[in-house]
Amino acid sequence: MFKQVIVLSGAGAIGIAIARRIAVGKQLVLADVNIANAEKQAQELRNAGFAVHTIGCDVSNPDDVHKLVHFAVGLGDIMGLVNTAGLSPSQASAKRLFAVDLYGTALLLDSFADVMAKGSSALVIGSQSAHRLEPLSIEQTKALALTPTEDLLKLPFIQEVDDSLKAYQLSKRGNALRVQAQAVKWGHRGARINCISAGIIHTPLANDELNGERKQFYRNMLKNLPVGRGGSPDEVANLAELIMSEKGAYITGSDLLIDGGATAKFWWDQAD
Repeated sequence: MFKQVIVLSGAGAIGIAIARRIAVGKQLVLADVNIANAEKQAQELRNAGFAVHTIGCDVSNPDDVHKLVHFAVGLGDIMGLVNTAGLSPSQASAKRLFAVDLYGTALLLDSFADVMAKGSSALVIGSQSAHRLEPLSIEQTKALALTPTEDLLKLPFIQEVDDSLKAYQLSKRGNALRVQAQAVKWGHRGARINCISAGIIHTPLANDELNGERKQFYRNMLKNLPVGRGGSPDEVANLAELIMSEKGAYITGSDLLIDGGATAKFWWDQAD
C-alpha cells in the first residue's frame, strides 16, 4: 500500500501544531533551514507515535527545494503541504525577507504543484500584516500574483523597498495573491490550496516582534485586540485542520484571517 505524505516546511510552533492534527497515520516530512531544530521536533513527534523524516531546506534555495520534492515523492502520495517557513521584520533585512517569504514561498508552490496527489491540500501561513498595506495598483497586484517566480525579486516596486516591515507586508500579500492565482492550476490536479493570514500568535517569532524595535506597536496592538488577547498555535491548527480536511473540501484559493480582530480594528476603529 502506497503511503500518504504530509510535508511541513518550517518546523516552528504553528507548523508543529498543524502537523499534530493532520499527519496522524501518515509519513511526515519536517523541512527546516535549521536541521537541529527539525530533529528536535521530530523526536518529540516520534515519541507521540508519528512517523517523521527530517531534511534541511532553505526555501529560498532552488536546489534545497528540489531535493525536498524528490525526497517527499519517494515516500509516497503527497496529500498535504504546509508552508510556515518565513522571517519576521525584526529578524532580517528587507532583501532577505523578500528572498525567503516571497520568493521562497512561490518557489515551494511551483515545485510541488505538479506532484500533489488527487484530493490533496496545501496551506501557506501568511500574516494579517498583509491586510494593513495601502491598496496596491492593479498592475502591482497582478505582478505579485502572476510574475514568474524567478523574476519576482526583479520587480521594480520590490527592489525599491528597504524597510523590513514593508517587505514583510508585501511578501505576505504576495503569498495570498499567488495562492489565489495558483488555485485554478491546482484544481486541474484535484488539489486545493489556501492561505491563513495569522495575527499575533504566541510563538518565538512573535516574541521577537513583541520585544524588538517595534515592540510598543505590537504590544499596543495586542492590548487593543477585540478578543482581548493573543492567539495560540493550536487555534491556528484548528482552522488549518478544517481547511485541509474533507469538511473544507469546498475551500480553495482563499485567504482566511485569524487575527483576533486586529484587521477590523485597524480599518474600522481608528478612534484610539
